[in-house]
Amino acid sequence: PSQLLLVVHHLVVDGVSWRILLEDFASVWQQLVHGGPVQLPPKTSAFQTWASRLVEYASGAALRAEAEYWLRRPSVTQALPVDFDAPDKANTVASTARVTVTLDRRQTASLLYEASGAYRTQIDDLLLTALLQAFARWTGSRSLLIDLEGHGREELFNDVDTSRTVGWFTSIFPVHLHLQGAGPAENIKAIKEQLRGVPQRGIGYGLLRYLSLDEELRAQLAALPAPQVSFNYLGRIEGLAAEPIRGVSAHPPGAEEGPDGRRPYLLDVIGQVAGDRLQLDFVHSTRVHRRSTVERLANDVLAHIESLLAHCLSPAAGGFTASDFPEADLSQEELDRLVADLD
Repeated sequence: PSQLLLVVHHLVVDGVSWRILLEDFASVWQQLVHGGPVQLPPKTSAFQTWASRLVEYASGAALRAEAEYWLRRPSVTQALPVDFDAPDKANTVASTARVTVTLDRRQTASLLYEASGAYRTQIDDLLLTALLQAFARWTGSRSLLIDLEGHGREELFNDVDTSRTVGWFTSIFPVHLHLQGAGPAENIKAIKEQLRGVPQRGIGYGLLRYLSLDEELRAQLAALPAPQVSFNYLGRIEGLAAEPIRGVSAHPPGAEEGPDGRRPYLLDVIGQVAGDRLQLDFVHSTRVHRRSTVERLANDVLAHIESLLAHCLSPAAGGFTASDFPEADLSQEELDRLVADLD
């Protein structure tokens, strides 16, 4: 059958933008089929407006106050174990391989709709807790420096609305996560609080690193060690339930990057829910890691997710963390004592 191919470079479109474009496409198609006038919702703020406001914000005192947080990253971190002592230039797009593991539908439903109630978590909290546990077993370290990705459409300005703006907004920022305690409850709470402690969901890092007028600060941030691991949870990727869009195509799209391109990370961990199942992809270089190494890590992460889900659904699970009461200004120890007194 006839097919329409839409191609947009990542420089000007992100995942949220694709949803906007596809929703508009489906809406226009349906209106034309029914012979009605074509009407779309009003546009929101232009990407150029957003970019200009970011430049202004990057030089302001409010963002400068975040610098202490981003400079707190350790100056030395443990390198990931590698199977081959290959030079950095060996980590190319051409050498990329992918190991995929999936959670079954029942457990995916628990992850999406049930497990969060125990500790008021988001999906990222549990996935990153499991990731840290698996990496600790592999590396021997209970901490991990990792780059996280966010949608980047943060509500920084009252007069700027990006809800229907097409562009590449994605924010990327480093976080040094630590496991604390021996049990699942302590680990979940620790990772949750560390993620809640990231200012404004991380958008400030890139602004300070690349747009700040303070050259010394930019140099200090550039000198800190770069993460060797990235993590990105894409959410649900099912296609729109509207004609004429049938969902994600089964046809391979072809290469998205040149084969000689250098990969910025040793491991990329990409999570998404497709077909009602959580899928985790571990992207690596065959010139740096053996497939068997990455498979062990991926399966270990999956096993830890299953274990965390079992814990969160157990009667004994549950508890508050300090970020649940942001106005109270309580430490975790003070909150635990208060809850114990109330009990």
